[in-house]
Amino acid sequence: MVCLTEEPTETLYALGQQHRIVGISGFTVRPAIARKEKPKVSAFTSAKIDEILRLEPDFVVGFSDIQADIASALIRHGVEVWISNHRSVPGILDYIRRLGALVGVADQANAYADELQRGLDAIEAQAATLPRRPKVYFEEWDEPLITGIRWVVELMRIAGGDDVFPELANESLAKNRILATTDPVVPRAPDIIFGSWCGKKFRPEKVAARPGWDAIPAVRDGELHEIKSPLILQPGPAALTDGVQALSRVIDAWARRHA
Repeated sequence: MVCLTEEPTETLYALGQQHRIVGISGFTVRPAIARKEKPKVSAFTSAKIDEILRLEPDFVVGFSDIQADIASALIRHGVEVWISNHRSVPGILDYIRRLGALVGVADQANAYADELQRGLDAIEAQAATLPRRPKVYFEEWDEPLITGIRWVVELMRIAGGDDVFPELANESLAKNRILATTDPVVPRAPDIIFGSWCGKKFRPEKVAARPGWDAIPAVRDGELHEIKSPLILQPGPAALTDGVQALSRVIDAWARRHA
């Protein structure tokens, strides 16, 4: 099997099925050992088709419409391809169950998904005790500004925060979550700003310097926080564990300070 993104790799390692993987995405960082053990044969929007074919995979797993061209090229070479398109927390859990079933370990995958759900339930129960819920702005990219995708917004809600652009969260395509200017964020007055600029470091000082943003409570109070993109922007186990926990720590601390 070849995994064109990180989440199938992380899932299969968690299920003890790493021996099935013959190639991975170059963006894979979880688990770290995968980068040492497996050849890197793809980026996110491109892939080394010839190298993938030389590995003779019986199955290739990818994610989203952005990998449609890769999938098409492999299909034309007779390779079986599954492109998932899950965009929600329930969708991630279902993805884990389906991937496990596809490789013959449905019981382990169901147990793993149930374990992840229990972890989310525990964080949500803790968030229910918070004295206040902050308004939160999640920035997925800065040039142009792109707001948080659905699973990120759902995880923020589970962690105790309320997204300031809920009307955009269900837009699966990034182009439909673009803010034409920085102006719409100011009147939404987020208490916390999370930045996860996929592939580059979040720069709070750059955000704080945007015209008019000094009026935003999050900027005024220094509540600008980076969540590393591998933790939150890949729709797999990372987001449901380390990602949501990172959100929860910041939101919990803010709520306790503003009780």
